[in-house]
Amino acid sequence: MKTVAVVGASLAGLRSVEELRRQGFDGRIVVIGEEPHAPYDRPPLSKAFLAGTLPAADLTLSDDDFDAEWRLGIRADRVDAETASVHLSTGETVRADGLVIATGGRPRTLPGTSNLAGVHTLRTLDDAVALRADLRPGARIVVVGAGWIGAEVASTCRSLGLEVTVVEAAPIPMERALGPTLGSLCADLHADHGVDLRLGVGVASFVDNGTRVTGVVLHDGTHLPADVVVAGIGVEPETGWLHGSGLALDNGVLCDTGCVTSIPSVVAVGDVARYRTPSGRHVRHEHWTNASEQATVAVRNLLAGTTIETYRPSGYVWSDQYGVRLQLAGETTGADEVAVIDGSPDDRRFVAEFRRAGRPVGLLAMNNAKLFGRMRRQLTPA
Repeated sequence: MKTVAVVGASLAGLRSVEELRRQGFDGRIVVIGEEPHAPYDRPPLSKAFLAGTLPAADLTLSDDDFDAEWRLGIRADRVDAETASVHLSTGETVRADGLVIATGGRPRTLPGTSNLAGVHTLRTLDDAVALRADLRPGARIVVVGAGWIGAEVASTCRSLGLEVTVVEAAPIPMERALGPTLGSLCADLHADHGVDLRLGVGVASFVDNGTRVTGVVLHDGTHLPADVVVAGIGVEPETGWLHGSGLALDNGVLCDTGCVTSIPSVVAVGDVARYRTPSGRHVRHEHWTNASEQATVAVRNLLAGTTIETYRPSGYVWSDQYGVRLQLAGETTGADEVAVIDGSPDDRRFVAEFRRAGRPVGLLAMNNAKLFGRMRRQLTPA
């Protein structure tokens, strides 16, 4: 293998480049990234950077170029997976022996808002810069979606003294991942800090003055005045450029247990990769740790030309909200028992264990990092 193309220049792409060099690949590496920025850290975008306390320069993930060719601000339009050749928006073609797909995802948008000023998603540095410019004193913020990103944006806006309403279609925030009791605790965090949380109701329409959003209408008829609307309703895997490539696509790029596609010279990592677990399920993770960890296994299998190692995720996720550190690890969905093993949710300091058939499979901690770290090592692998 003489040339490897890495499409996607965010965390998963950067880690893939690092691993290629660390595992002894001394050939040509070409990195194609649609954004003009060098790889940067996304988690602070909804927190310190959005609040204005962290400069963009401090988001940079690495000062090393790893002797790779970085083609930034250029889009990959299509790929010939059989030959691992990538056709670029410039009209050029990068011919490679191996391909790493690390294109991540695009945030879902709210229907009917494409031409409205004041309506934002938050995925990229440019998104965060645009949103931050709209967070003026006195602005009324409506956040649609009470997942991790929505909760973090709401928390940051409240820290800036802004009026915040969070709209969540589900009756309990993050119930699927945390269950009803711990999901309700996330709702309590919003209430503790003066956020107006509207649960079990969706958005029906938007009000505007011709160019800019001025309000949100809910399905129950409620009108919420809004100067800024933030959509935190998830992401779609960025696979449009792969249609017609011959690769299997289904809510991401389908891979085996080692992140290898049906073509051994093509692997996928990060938010775009939907890999098979040892139990036979296909899963796709959208968090920092997965994007960072997956590259080690995917690159090893790419260089070997076959799957010699299985990816076993740690399932670690963290979130900072309202001065509280939430940490999640393992596999919490499908647990048949949840038990608080230390502290108390009422005190906003505890560790809860998720169990399946009596075995610990997942953990959630709030402001209890030390015990969380110790208990995390005892989890049953997914």
